Amino acid sequence: MEEHMIRLSLCIATLNRAGFIADTLRSVLAQLTPEVEVVVVDGASTDGTDRVVSDLFRDRPNCHLYRLSEKGGVDRDYCRAIEQAKGEYCWLMTDDDLLIHGAIETVLRNLSGDVDLLVVNVEVASKDLATTLMPQRLCISRDRDFGPDQQGDLLATAGGLLSFIGAVVIRRSVWLLRDKERYIGTEFVHVGVIFQKPFEGRVRLLAEPLIRIRYGNAQWSRRAFDIWMRKWPELIWSFPHLPAEAKHKVVSQDPRTILFELVSMKVRGCFGIHEYRTRLGDARLGTVRRTVAMAIAAIPEVPFNAAMCLLAALLPGFPTLQQELHSSPYYYRRPWLHSQDR
Repeated sequence: MEEHMIRLSLCIATLNRAGFIADTLRSVLAQLTPEVEVVVVDGASTDGTDRVVSDLFRDRPNCHLYRLSEKGGVDRDYCRAIEQAKGEYCWLMTDDDLLIHGAIETVLRNLSGDVDLLVVNVEVASKDLATTLMPQRLCISRDRDFGPDQQGDLLATAGGLLSFIGAVVIRRSVWLLRDKERYIGTEFVHVGVIFQKPFEGRVRLLAEPLIRIRYGNAQWSRRAFDIWMRKWPELIWSFPHLPAEAKHKVVSQDPRTILFELVSMKVRGCFGIHEYRTRLGDARLGTVRRTVAMAIAAIPEVPFNAAMCLLAALLPGFPTLQQELHSSPYYYRRPWLHSQDR
């Protein structure tokens, strides 16, 4: 049997996604070629995720499942998937989204010459994938290339998109040589790998969306405040060689001081009196803003959700706002489910 050199490895770290990962893998398997493999690392799922994957991988020599004896965390498990991969490049695919038809072919076509990193655009859909919320996560009309001296431009342009790990296709040898341990626990190890220093080769940003995302389906929804208000900004602002103006285009150095961001957390059901007391103690809010922040936190969650749902209905230009409100554990139409959703 002829062996083919593996050009691209789709690396997936998963945990308790039995209800979603089958659709993800079917969208991948339908596009496989002999030069492409799939590597799944299961972080000790308890819901049968490993059985779902095993069934789909049966009789497919380029599909590999590695089940861990204990959960390693998203950062470490993606690192493990890349360690197990054989491809020249690794696509850090998610476990609940879908590849758009032709995505793998497009990626392979763009992995040429000195490209060290490929950043793929995505389209954003509702959690059930029935409705397209954003045809492009990053609204650009053409592909762009960035050289080694343009890391600041890359961050300013694609930093927000790169919070989504599925946007990353990276040369495996580059990943293996870079420092990962410093970023384990940030939830965004790939961003640390990308921006810790410039690439020697080029970075290519693709305008065409290649992944359809389930918006509001992240497993860290209950930890959104800590992730988006602390971990994400701390990571982005930890790169001393990147210009402050580029970092500002991605996230404020301390979003806890921005009332709009606190309202956004309230919309997600992640900012109440407990968060106000335990997360804002050292925030430089000032007397007026601190008072307003306390008032936002003190508003009962279900009435707040109902009021915001009414506002969202009057603002059809913000489709993701409606998804956040409907996904909130305090969605006013199902208050009896709050304890289950939390």
